[in-house]
Amino acid sequence: MAPRNSNDPFVVISTREEDFSRPHLPEGKDPLYGPWGEHGSAKFEDPVGFAVRKLREIHPKASIVLFTYGIDLLGFPKVQVEPISPPEVITNSVFIPLARRMGEDAGVLVNNVRFGAFKVTWQNLNFIYYTMLFLHGAFENVQNFVLFEGPEEVPRALVSAAGSYSASLHEEIYVFDSGFWQKDRKLWLEIQKANWKDVILKDEFKKGLQKDVFGFFDSEDMYHDLGIPWKRGIIMHGPPGNGKTISMKAIMKQADANNYAPLYVRSFRSWKGEEGAMVDVFDHARRMAPCVLILEDLDSLINNQNRSFFLNQLDGLDSNDGLLIIGTTNHLQNIDPALRSRPSRFDRKFPFNDPDPTERKLYCQYWQHKLASNDEIDFPDSLLDEIVDVTDKFSFAFLKEAFVSALVTLAGYDDPKKKPSFGEEIKTQITTLRKQLNSDAPSSDVCGDTSDNFPGAWTGSASRTPIMNNELPRIDARRFEQNTDRIWVAGSVDPMHGRFQRSPLMPGEMPAPAGAEDGMTRDGRDMRSRALQAAALGRSFLF
Repeated sequence: MAPRNSNDPFVVISTREEDFSRPHLPEGKDPLYGPWGEHGSAKFEDPVGFAVRKLREIHPKASIVLFTYGIDLLGFPKVQVEPISPPEVITNSVFIPLARRMGEDAGVLVNNVRFGAFKVTWQNLNFIYYTMLFLHGAFENVQNFVLFEGPEEVPRALVSAAGSYSASLHEEIYVFDSGFWQKDRKLWLEIQKANWKDVILKDEFKKGLQKDVFGFFDSEDMYHDLGIPWKRGIIMHGPPGNGKTISMKAIMKQADANNYAPLYVRSFRSWKGEEGAMVDVFDHARRMAPCVLILEDLDSLINNQNRSFFLNQLDGLDSNDGLLIIGTTNHLQNIDPALRSRPSRFDRKFPFNDPDPTERKLYCQYWQHKLASNDEIDFPDSLLDEIVDVTDKFSFAFLKEAFVSALVTLAGYDDPKKKPSFGEEIKTQITTLRKQLNSDAPSSDVCGDTSDNFPGAWTGSASRTPIMNNELPRIDARRFEQNTDRIWVAGSVDPMHGRFQRSPLMPGEMPAPAGAEDGMTRDGRDMRSRALQAAALGRSFLF
């Protein structure tokens, strides 16, 4: 710089240019990492086409198979997976809490992969797998690439095997809700508790229900020999609290064990509209046939606006071979006669009415047997007969409440001298429930006739309750192994709500519905259950 002269009118100042760029990072092993990041910021982008062209330059001898949704390659248990260059794997981490009773630290940290390259080994063959998340329009999408140095049939076989595994059920139940089919592990665990021995109904009625349900699946040849469609419809109806729920759970458990998938529909409400939802429901059921399609609260699902379309799905041009459709309702009289009475639709009806004296006695004997080992409970046959006599018009739910309330009340006494006998306490509870029943009893105009005046109706008696309880068991954190401290998930996370979003979106598909449960993907996949599956497999990578 020239020396400064104080007499000069201007002062010339020069500075040495500073380098404020980021320090040079060591290059990774993945040659696509840098170009991909550079191109993702370009003014014009075609991420999928660019990635394919670049991968062909990098791996000129490799066959490349692309796929988007519906295939969980990282969750496929028959492959071994490891990141090629861990420092270059881009992830978002989300903490998935478990039940608070498991402790303050009960939960799992899940890594959502935005860019990653993995070495995949399957049947002693080595593949390279890329998963990339990018913005396209208003939504984030995931594109997947499988590379193999050899014929294209080999990576296609891998993708096909992973797709078949992803599409099949693994101790799960398919549930349709909010416009999506989703696999529900918690519901599967819930129905495992059901047992036909706990269904307190007359033996003739119970056997008739079982025969109609499972005899259908054994009668395919008979239907075809007679030249009639192999499909059936059953309605389980009656006031709530009389055994529809436990019976349905027992049916679902046995059907699942016999490899007849139970498909459970909670609602036809969907971003596609109810008719679009019905198409999705029946298309999926036809693919899964033979199966049991369960429609909870049929009178609420079918209304004046969607009835015609639903009837078209039931007996229109499309084949429903192998479909057993079971509907439940508390108000049979509210269902349109075209649906409830016409043959080939719902031609069998099983009434679950308030138990008669014989069924009330069966239920009391059930409790008498359960309490037989309790020395503090005196439950003689004379008390059993007395309970049967004073519980006329009680539902099974009211009977259960009488027993449970009596036992809970007795357990709360600290002073044995003030503690009443079991007989005294259960009579007190029955009196209280009787007052409630009488005060809440609706008029006959509201209830309608619960007798069976419909073709194909069963002539026995039976029971009631809403179909599926949403209070399903929480995931037990103790099932996690210590070596599963990192779980990788390919997909996106809703930054506003912290919810997982299945990626990519299908063409025309809407984002996650508002109010979706935290820890669930947009299509309803339970991330807690999937984390447990990863732990059981001893791996740390999951979609």
